[in-house]
Amino acid sequence: MTLTLKLPARDPHGHKGTFGTVAIVGGCADSRSRMIGAPAIAALAALRAGAGLARVLCPGPILNEVIQITPSATGVALPARTDEPPGALIPHEAAEIFDIYSQGADAIVIGTGLGWAADPLDPLAEGTRAIVLRAILHADVPLVVDADALTALASTPDFARDFRAAAILTPHPGEHKRLATALSLPLAGEDDASRLAACESLARRVGCIVILKGAGTVVSDGQQSWKCDHGHACLATAGTGDVLSGLLGGLLAQYSKPTARPRLSLFEVACLGVQAHAMAGEMWSKQHAQAGLVAHELADLLPAALDKLRR
Repeated sequence: MTLTLKLPARDPHGHKGTFGTVAIVGGCADSRSRMIGAPAIAALAALRAGAGLARVLCPGPILNEVIQITPSATGVALPARTDEPPGALIPHEAAEIFDIYSQGADAIVIGTGLGWAADPLDPLAEGTRAIVLRAILHADVPLVVDADALTALASTPDFARDFRAAAILTPHPGEHKRLATALSLPLAGEDDASRLAACESLARRVGCIVILKGAGTVVSDGQQSWKCDHGHACLATAGTGDVLSGLLGGLLAQYSKPTARPRLSLFEVACLGVQAHAMAGEMWSKQHAQAGLVAHELADLLPAALDKLRR
């Protein structure tokens, strides 16, 4: 479908509360696989998108490092194991902290660098799954589900049955394949028609918005769909997906909460976020080169890209 993608003007009298709080749940302190940059980059993108506050919830052992990367964010330590394997989230304790801090958020982003293990009974996988399943039960706060959170869902039998959150899922083709296989849905091929059908099918089954990433990213809520015609191959590098997730969280916090005027639907936010992300990639390429983009540079271009979409 053809959409007129326009972002509402900023409230000139707004304050941090006006522009919302994004809670970003991610990062991995497991001794076998440490991931620190992803939640920091997502927090930076949320702030660059205009959110009033970004709060990172990550394993305690890496919290200081995450905040050092993005010092404008605030941080909350999630309890992590000190025995073998050290660093994995303690499932019930991490879920309790998540419950407390998600209540004060206007949007939640979960999964960026959260960590996963091939064995679903591994403590790393158990911790990730526990907090992800808790997140999809929150019906009051819009949710962006990315990266390892998508893998955790795919490993959970019939996860769609318990999915209550108003959510945007952001799978790349491999993550989509895992989700579709788990739910016995059609897989995406290389052609546009197949990708569109697969995206729509997953959105209908889960009852959410799906962004199927790749060249010609597709967005669907199961009834209406849209394809992005912007973008550049420079975006095919580590961290740009974290930028998209943080950007979406920042837009949700501003424009999808009940007090937002005007208020945007999750579908509109998803399309606007994908468009701004793709345009930022094009802008970087024009300013620099065909390749070599790093994620924080992409995040820094978001304000200019978003301004091009303002009403």
